[in-house]
Amino acid sequence: MMRPFKTFAAVVVAGFAALSSAAAYEVIDPVTRQPLPTVDGRVYATPIPREEVDYTGKFAPGTIVVDTNEKRLYFVLPNKRAIKYGVGVGRPGFAWAGTQTVTRKAEWPSWTPPAQMLKRRPDLPRFMPGGEGNPLGARAMYLGKTLYRIHGSNEPETIGQAVSSGCIRMLNEDVVDLYERVKIGTRVVVMR
Repeated sequence: MMRPFKTFAAVVVAGFAALSSAAAYEVIDPVTRQPLPTVDGRVYATPIPREEVDYTGKFAPGTIVVDTNEKRLYFVLPNKRAIKYGVGVGRPGFAWAGTQTVTRKAEWPSWTPPAQMLKRRPDLPRFMPGGEGNPLGARAMYLGKTLYRIHGSNEPETIGQAVSSGCIRMLNEDVVDLYERVKIGTRVVVMR
């Protein structure tokens, strides 16, 4: 009687192992549209290149426009141009739209998870000092009186994905570039 149970248990364990290795390829690279590879258990994505592009939108130079469907952020320049960045956006249930302004900027910001996040994820630390391991990355721009920010990320594989709790994530090198261009009071338009 023990042999069939052991065989069943071995099949279940093998099935879970196959599922977990398949799960590593569930995330699609935003540039190549291929399953993301893993190295030492970490998922790696092709970076979305920052580029200057033609801009035909209705917003004035100096405006930040986030297209959550496209997973791109545009910093509008004069002469119908914009700098386009790849971003990570809010996952289903956390996506939002609206207009805010940049009310604060911080370099290597510390992070205190909001109460709502701690309720969902009690395993999170109550405070993290700024630095490379901090989830806010190299820079943060705080949006109005909301809990949302445009910030860097120490998880570059999330750029081009809908994975955050509503914040707009950028590659650290991109958020540093944007941070230098943005002033307190900059208008931010988030579209869904």
